[in-house]
Amino acid sequence: MGRELPILPASAQADSTEQAENFVYSRVFCQKENSPPLRLLIDFLKARGQTPIVPKNIDDAALDEWAWVQISLGYHRDRKPVQIFCVRDRGTYQDVFEQEQTRFRDLLTAYEDIEAQLALEFVNRAQFILTTRFIKDDMTDEGYDFNGWILEFYQEQCNGIVQINDQGFYSPKGDLIVDMSPPEE
Repeated sequence: MGRELPILPASAQADSTEQAENFVYSRVFCQKENSPPLRLLIDFLKARGQTPIVPKNIDDAALDEWAWVQISLGYHRDRKPVQIFCVRDRGTYQDVFEQEQTRFRDLLTAYEDIEAQLALEFVNRAQFILTTRFIKDDMTDEGYDFNGWILEFYQEQCNGIVQINDQGFYSPKGDLIVDMSPPEE
């Protein structure tokens, strides 16, 4: 954990490493002022039958800190971990927060239905954005479940709405409410 947060690609302009590894991004636009400490997320995952693998070099006290920025949590020793980032409407990565918020505001204003307006309200009221990133080709069903539990935790605990790249925005029940999938050719 630390301050090594890379700039998250807010557009299709990902660097060549990211394109080669085919990252999948998902987000929770959270309306709560502060992110819960990581220990609460880890306890939540354990209660759901998951076994999160925490980096060995992490200071135990850091798990109780609410102002964390980045962590990688593993779900299986033979798979790459899910990277988790938290950018806020204040502080060091405020510019990244604002870029993401502006990007999704712009995308959602193209939709005129009630669900898109609801999603837009969540984006506008967000005080932090929780982002997960994983390598699509390295992910298993177990990993997708693990990522889903992370998203659910932040959606429930922080009054958030889930967005998954190339899919869209999801209701708290897990229904796709704003379809943002690429058009089929």
